[in-house]
This record gives sequence, C-alpha cells and structure tokens, in this order.
Amino acid sequence: MARVLPETSGSAAGETAGATALLTDRTADEYARLVHGVVDAVAARFRTTTAPSSGAERRELEALVDAVALDDDGIGSAAALREADELYAQHAVWFHHPAYAAHLNCPVVLPAVAAEAMLAAINTSVDTYDQSLVATLMERRLVAWTAERIGFADGDGIFTSGGTQSNLQALFLAREKALRGVDDRGRAMARLRVLTTAASHFSVARSAHLLGLSADAVVPVGVDADGRMDPAALARALAETTGAGGVVMAVVVTAGTTDRGIVDPIRPAAGLCDAYGVWLHVDAAYGGGLLVSPTRRGLLDGIERASSVTVDFHKTFFQPVSSSALIVREATDLLAAAWHADYLNPAEEARADDADPNQVDRSLQTTRRFDALKLWTTLRALGPDRVGRMFDDVCALARRVRERLDADPELRPVGTTDLSTVLFRYQPDGVDDATADRLVPLVRRVLFQSGRAMVARTVIDGVPCLKLTLLNPDATLADIEAVLDLVRATAHGLLAGDALATRADPPCRDVHPRLPRLTAEEDGR
Repeated sequence: MARVLPETSGSAAGETAGATALLTDRTADEYARLVHGVVDAVAARFRTTTAPSSGAERRELEALVDAVALDDDGIGSAAALREADELYAQHAVWFHHPAYAAHLNCPVVLPAVAAEAMLAAINTSVDTYDQSLVATLMERRLVAWTAERIGFADGDGIFTSGGTQSNLQALFLAREKALRGVDDRGRAMARLRVLTTAASHFSVARSAHLLGLSADAVVPVGVDADGRMDPAALARALAETTGAGGVVMAVVVTAGTTDRGIVDPIRPAAGLCDAYGVWLHVDAAYGGGLLVSPTRRGLLDGIERASSVTVDFHKTFFQPVSSSALIVREATDLLAAAWHADYLNPAEEARADDADPNQVDRSLQTTRRFDALKLWTTLRALGPDRVGRMFDDVCALARRVRERLDADPELRPVGTTDLSTVLFRYQPDGVDDATADRLVPLVRRVLFQSGRAMVARTVIDGVPCLKLTLLNPDATLADIEAVLDLVRATAHGLLAGDALATRADPPCRDVHPRLPRLTAEEDGR
C-alpha cells in the first residue's frame, strides 16, 4: 500500500523544545495536516483490505510491539503516526469486511466516525455542566429520546462505556432499592437474589460478585426449547426463592442473548415482577436496535414496564465504541449513585432550584467522553428509521443463512435466533458427534490464524457450535456463503489430516471475489 502519511511534517527535528505539542490556535494547521494524513492512510487501508486481519501470528506481533523503544526520545508526530499505521492499522481486525462474523462488533456509520474526530479533538468531559455546556444538554436530550423509544414517560439515564457497566449500575440501583430503609445491610445483603437464565451475559453474575452478594445470589431460571426464559419457570423461581427466605432484588431478562440472539419474553416477566414488587432489568445491549426497527419492534413487547434497560449503541446502532446507556423508568432511582464533592458538584448547588445538570450525579464514572455526539450525529444524518432498517437487514440475512443451512448436507444449523446470530456445526453423514465436537475449535482456530475469515464458537446445551454473528448491513448472502465454504474446506482438510489442506483446501480457491485468492504456495502449486 502506498504510504500516504507525510514524511517530514511534524518530525522530531521540527518539534523544538520551544514548540508546543498541544492542539492550540498555533498548531491548528499542523493538526489538520496530521489528521488528514491519518484519514488518507486509513481510507487507503479500507480500500485495499482483502481479509478481516493480516493473519500474522501472535509471536510475530509480540516481536513487533516489543521492538518499539518507548523510553527513547520522540520521533516526531508524523513518524509516530506512520509507525502506528504500520503496527496497529496493518494488523487490526476489520469489522467491515464481510468475512468477519465472529463477535458483536459492527462496522460503523460515517457520520459517527467523523463526530468521533470532533469529540476527541475538543476533549469534552461530560461529568459536570461547567466542563461541557451544550454537550451535557445534547446527551440529556438523547437519554430522553431513548427513554421515549422504550416507553418511559418520565425516564432518565446515563451514557456508559458498554453493556457491562450498564448492567453493573442497573443491579447496583436494584440493590440499593431493595436495601432502602434496612438497618443491617450486611445481613440483608446475604439474602438478596438475582433471577436470570444461564444464557444471560456474564456481567450479570460478575456484577453480583462486585456488589458483594453471596456466592449463590444468582438463581438460574429455566428456559424453553429455544433458550428463552420460561415464564412458568420464573414464577416458580420467584415463589421458591421468597419461600426460602430470599429477597429477589432483580430479575434480569435478556433482549438478545450473546450466544443465540434470543429475546426473553418481557411482558410476562414484567407481570410477575409487578406482582412481587421486584426490579426488572432488560439487558438489550444486543437487541437495543429493535427500538428503531420498522418491522421487529414487537420483540420488545412489554419493555416499557421494566425498571431499567441497557442499550449498546455500539452494537446495533452501528456506532464506534464506546457508546452505551443505562435508562431507568423512575428518574429518582438514579439518586442512589449520587456522590458530592465540594470541588466538583457541591451538594448545596445540587439542591438549588436552577441547579446545573451535573451528570456525575447519575454516573459511576467521573471523567466521561462525549460519546453521545456520535449517536446524535448519526440520528441527524441518517434518521432512526434508516438505522432500524440496517438492523433489520442483518436479521433478515441471518434468516436467509439459516434457510441455506437447513438444506446443507454438511453444515447443520443448531437452535434458532430472534436477531442476527446463526449457530451451526460441520457434521455430514458419517461424522460422529465426538468428531464434530473436536472440529469446532479447530476450524475456528485455522480460519483465525489464516486471517481469511473470523467466526466464533460457543457451547449450547453441551454441544460445541460455530457461530456467525452478523452485524454488517452491507454483507450479502453470497458473502456469508463464501465464509461457509471456507469453513467446509477447512473441515475437509482437517478430516483428511493434511496440514496444507487445513489452510487452503481446493473448494475455497475462488469462493468469492471479495475474499482473498490463494497464493501459489498456499495452493501447493
């Protein structure tokens, strides 16, 4: 790839002791040159990328990283950025590539990327109003917009770093509400329980641990055949837990499980939580895009009855990380996280009639980026309906892929999905379960090491599976069929015991023009 970053601008020689390295009025022109160079270099990589990663081995990458002398004198801005391009960008994982189908990482929309550059340069912190001014007001407006989309008439919330932090804060608020008015918190906490399915995000169990709950605080709730929370099982768990002297501080339902993309039935859970007076948290980190979906919004039926909701905009709203939010139905519930400091947000100012909206009162963080700007710009540029159609597209693609797998003689689908996840195994007739089990991690590893395609793996009901997580609205059925051809070819080679074939079995030679061709060496010619 032709080098597009400048060779001399901002070099070490040009950056004298008297020159500032800061972004100021004096360095605005240099800032423009540097950023334009970076943009050109990244754009060139987007134009020329032919695989999700370079395929470099970890030892090679470790050697490249360890070779950088961080304690030496500076080499200048332009040289450092060229080095970052050659070290980081060259060996990054490219989520926009159609052969990336592993985790919940999305390609990002253009207006959000441009907004990212703006917020990084200005460097606003939205913890207090006097550090952010209009940025706080814009974020507050987006929180209100999200609450309205959920159906919270008087909701509130806060932007967070991601679903893990959102879930932690939700359970913290639920704990504080359950302990309100309790004198002996330690004794009461030992009785607190969280009810959720085994498929809920790991951050639920870890949050219970971080919040000081007992080791058995997370009570698993039974599921139906497709993995959705069974309302009858939830009713039994509520009755049994309370009957045994436990206090259910929260029920967590998942709107888009990580493994299957399944949406738990929210409305029945809400009815049971209302009957028991229990906090209902909906983890919609994955399924939050349904809030703007023109066709699938009904999957969130009942979400307006939740106490709190997690939404990851950096998944199904196609935003750069990080961009997540915790939204609560009752604004006063957020007060449990408030803490005042004279140098930041004095309590007497917070009590004033016209108090500034200091969001540190709502957040577990203090310093916090203005990540809401990316979503704001996206909504203004594209409109929510278009974003929703993009999410609909990946859900529809998953359905079409599943239909193809239903008729495939070698690749067998596993389970079902409500969103954009597809689980499957390589298991043609004659391949027993044990062999198919062993192939799952091997196929994933071979593809990962080659850099040609990235798929994930998981275990469902004791069965190892390969997983496609489809979050690229530009990907086509042909693109995903090309990935499946690579999976099939890799499995052929592994079964044949041919080390060369594990990298490049002939059937994947020309699977799709957007995937890399085999070199003569790889093809054995």
